[in-house]
Amino acid sequence: MLQYEVMNVISQYGISGHGASAVAESAERAIAQGRLAPGSLLPPVRALAAALGLSAATVAAAYRTLRIRGLVSGEGRRGTRVVLRPPLPVRRTPPIVAPGARDLAEGNPDPVLLPDLRRALRGLPSRSSLYGDPALLPALRRLATRQLTKDGIPTAHVAVVGGAMDGVERVLQAHLRPGDRVAVEDPGYTGVLDLVPVLGLVPEPVAVDDFGPRPPALEAALEAGARAVIVTPRAQNPTGAAFDLDRARDLRALLDRHPDVLLVEDDHAGPVAGAPALTLAHPRKPRWAVVRSVSKSLGPDLRLAVLAGDATTLSRVEGRQAIGAGWVSHLLQGAVAALWSDPGSERRLRAAAEVYARRRRALVEALARHGIAARGRSGLNVWVPVPEEADLVARMAAAGWAVRAGEVYRLQSPPAVRITVSTLLPEDAPRVAAALAAAQAATGRTPAA
Repeated sequence: MLQYEVMNVISQYGISGHGASAVAESAERAIAQGRLAPGSLLPPVRALAAALGLSAATVAAAYRTLRIRGLVSGEGRRGTRVVLRPPLPVRRTPPIVAPGARDLAEGNPDPVLLPDLRRALRGLPSRSSLYGDPALLPALRRLATRQLTKDGIPTAHVAVVGGAMDGVERVLQAHLRPGDRVAVEDPGYTGVLDLVPVLGLVPEPVAVDDFGPRPPALEAALEAGARAVIVTPRAQNPTGAAFDLDRARDLRALLDRHPDVLLVEDDHAGPVAGAPALTLAHPRKPRWAVVRSVSKSLGPDLRLAVLAGDATTLSRVEGRQAIGAGWVSHLLQGAVAALWSDPGSERRLRAAAEVYARRRRALVEALARHGIAARGRSGLNVWVPVPEEADLVARMAAAGWAVRAGEVYRLQSPPAVRITVSTLLPEDAPRVAAALAAAQAATGRTPAA
């Protein structure tokens, strides 16, 4: 009977082992191989302990390890479940891009609208920087400070990090510990939704409309105990939401009533977002950071973002960076500084923002002519509610258009697809809209409200 119970646990859950580490590793393998799907309930501690001939303390230690790794979450008497977005490389189904199809799924900026890097690279110094050189190049600091100050972001403390997600991760680690709750946009950027559980943090979904997080939804997350909030002030991925003055004022007032909550702003698109820079940060806020990446405006391979924040946050970020990576490559910093200081830089960035805006509007208007509501107030993407994602994505692929299923961007929000418009010419928008209308009609269903 005992042997049968052991075999049943192994076959049903894929969990085995003779110690806490081995049990945790077998559970991780089961999750990676899909035998324990996202949301699956793990066996109760005592049941698994009895089946494997281990103590309850040993199994509890294994489950604790899995929680720290961000693979499972404990729900008290409701048990322990695999998180909906386990941080393992097998979890993500790549977008369907059939041979010959137009790729509107990947989310890249238009290469034609990115600056030519050759002039910036030719101007780099001939010698390498050495240990002991300043972590932030003075030229980049000066240019970043001027840019952020112009946008109303406090710049008493500025640092440089290896991209937007590197900055977000470092800021969260500077203040939070496993088990802390974090308010996240829903739908929201996959990188954020994946990162939060990887750090052992618990996401609190916050509904988003065209102007960003809805204040009642954010307030509910804060009342539920969220110790941090991550927001995208413009070019929200995937919906294109962007703050207006009223929403920024309301959110700032709400956060001011919760002064101990850490604010993290991910301004990933910066000057090509197609919406003005509005921030919730101010010098009196105790814990805050604004991360501005150059990936969308200057190119994804320039893995760099500038980071502004309060003194404590920036001190912790820079201190941890100093004993880890040390600094962001001065070659990257020099290239970004050269691009920012180019006399035609601002003109090119404004032109890119205008092109992206025309392409967004063209698709949203084309969809509206078919009676399809879509969102795309700023940024590089349009978010389209649909009745069912997988079938529609497959039908669009068959029609020659690769779009992205919205599942990876959602926690509780209804189905949708994300269409990247960065390379979609306005004259092609009606064809995309017609194909989507036909695919949606073929499902025989209507989008969720």
